[in-house]
Amino acid sequence: MRSRRTGVALATVLLLAVVSACSGDKDPKTVGNDEPGGKASTSASAEPQSAAQITSSIAPGSKNVKVNRMLRLDVTAGTFSEVSISSKAGKVEGALSADRASWQNTSRLQPGALYRVRGIAVDESGEQKVYKARFRTAALALDKQTYPSFFPTAGSTVGVGLPVIIRFDVPVTNHAALQRHITVTSTPAQTGAFHWISDKELHWRPAKYWKPGTKVTVDADIDSVPAGNGVFGQESRKNSFTIGRSLVSKVNMKTHQMKVFKNGKLIRTLPITTGEQPKFTTRSGTKVIIEKFRHKRMNSETIGIDPNSADGYDLDDVEYAMRLTYSGEFVHAAPWSVGQQGRANVSHGCTGMSTANAGWFYGQSIIGDVIEYTGTTKQMTLENGFGDWNLPIDEYAQGSAL
Repeated sequence: MRSRRTGVALATVLLLAVVSACSGDKDPKTVGNDEPGGKASTSASAEPQSAAQITSSIAPGSKNVKVNRMLRLDVTAGTFSEVSISSKAGKVEGALSADRASWQNTSRLQPGALYRVRGIAVDESGEQKVYKARFRTAALALDKQTYPSFFPTAGSTVGVGLPVIIRFDVPVTNHAALQRHITVTSTPAQTGAFHWISDKELHWRPAKYWKPGTKVTVDADIDSVPAGNGVFGQESRKNSFTIGRSLVSKVNMKTHQMKVFKNGKLIRTLPITTGEQPKFTTRSGTKVIIEKFRHKRMNSETIGIDPNSADGYDLDDVEYAMRLTYSGEFVHAAPWSVGQQGRANVSHGCTGMSTANAGWFYGQSIIGDVIEYTGTTKQMTLENGFGDWNLPIDEYAQGSAL
């Protein structure tokens, strides 16, 4: 015969069993999960499942994804209510289609980053489907990333002849791909054209000299854009500068005179000397002031002349020097040739004037001012300094990749 205690204990066990069977927690809604290792919850009495199905253009768990890949999420039998992509490199911006059936990134991926993707879609019954995934982009060495730098520098005020200059530290071989992401805008607006000087340098100039007072903005939106040979844009950058007053000078090498025009008005005529002909002929054409030096050492060795030869020189302190070409043409003070200035061409190719006149001209001038030379058959070239104005705009535009 069972004791009373045993009967009570057995009854308690049976009661607990009944309570456990009848009052257990309800199973959570089944949620789709495409993240590697993710599992959907199941239940013997599962609630209705969402009919929405989400797919991705980058497979979950992918590695070494190129940074120029576009991520697109699509949903069938539903619409997106939320999509997000994030990493330590920052959030990726994107946009939904008008019907909310697809999403695509509008900002670009970064190298060597782990991205987490989350998308929520809702079907016609209001049931949600959640998509989760991860992928990692390929890392890039610095020699596989090209960085854009600008001239002039941000905030500068420059002359009406200075082109927009973008230089790249790693060569760009896919000119067209990069150029599509570079724009030049100005206020007031002026038409112009791009020209690739080399794989590492891109210029833009207006059809005519800039209008004084123009505000210029350069937008190089090249981050993660393919530049050719496995190289990608390293960073997107912007630059803005201002065009100052107009100062355009005209040098006649036959009359040995420089006429200086400010805002279209002649303000001074200076006697000058240029290169002795035919040995050191100064180039005809349009030149732009590249650099200014209050004092400059000039050594003929830099232009291929032995400083110890009869034609050589080594001058420690040339005043008011303004570079016009990479090959060594300057405007500068030349007190040693004052007697020939306005009379003859006796220099090694530079434009010389008295110290007083050079000081005055130096004070009037800024980077980007224009000097137009006439009187010789030796012509200025596009690449020898900022020679952009020596081609008609239609011919210049042929150097564009687009």
